[in-house]
Amino acid sequence: MERPRRQDSKEQESGCVMVLLKCLLLSYIVTGALLMLLALGVYKLNFTEKIVSVIIIAIYVMATFLAGWVAGKRMGSRKFIWGLIVGSAYFAVLAIVSVFAGGEVKEVGNSFFTTLILCAAGGMLGGMFG
Repeated sequence: MERPRRQDSKEQESGCVMVLLKCLLLSYIVTGALLMLLALGVYKLNFTEKIVSVIIIAIYVMATFLAGWVAGKRMGSRKFIWGLIVGSAYFAVLAIVSVFAGGEVKEVGNSFFTTLILCAAGGMLGGMFG
C-alpha cells in the first residue's frame, strides 16, 4: 500500500496564497454588493452622512469577518492569524486603491488607524470562529 504523498513547502505556500486571494476576492464581492445596497438606501431613504459612515464601517467589518471565517475554515490551524492576515490585506488593498483613486494621503489618514484596526480585528474574529 502506498503512502500518501506529502506536499512540499512550495506547494503549501502556493495553496495558502490562493486561499488568501480567494478570500480577498470574496470579501470585495461582498463589499461591492453591500455598498450597492447602501447606495440604494441613500437614494431612497436619504441617510445622513453619519449613518452612511457607520454603515460603511460595518460593511468593512462584515466583509473581513466573512473572509477571515472562510480563511480559517480552509487553513485549519492558526485560524486567527490567517484571519488577521486577510483583514490586513483587505485594508492594504483598500488604502492603496483609495490613494490611487484620487484620495489624498491626508484624507486616508483621518480614519486610517481606526479602519486598519477594525478590518484586522474583523478578519481575526472571523478566523477564530472559522
